[in-house]
Amino acid sequence: MSEILSISLNKKAIQEILQIEIQKRLAELKTDVVFWDLKELSRRTNMSIPFIKEQFFFNHDFPKYKVGAKWLMPSKETEKYLIDWLKRQPRS
Repeated sequence: MSEILSISLNKKAIQEILQIEIQKRLAELKTDVVFWDLKELSRRTNMSIPFIKEQFFFNHDFPKYKVGAKWLMPSKETEKYLIDWLKRQPRS
């Protein structure tokens, strides 16, 4: 006894699902925050706050601003700095 598997795909339905998912991802990108605080920086980098402070936070060229009691970092500048910083680290 032989079983045959038959699959039928609705191309229009698949395209609609893809379009919805693409729109969701684009909306996420548009709602990205402009500034990070230390907690967000820690979350986005998977680094602890003590590690961040020890490694680069107090470097003169790290883009940070103290507003009241809170440190804020412009997200795009910070991302660029972090990539450059990582590239300068020794490889073991």
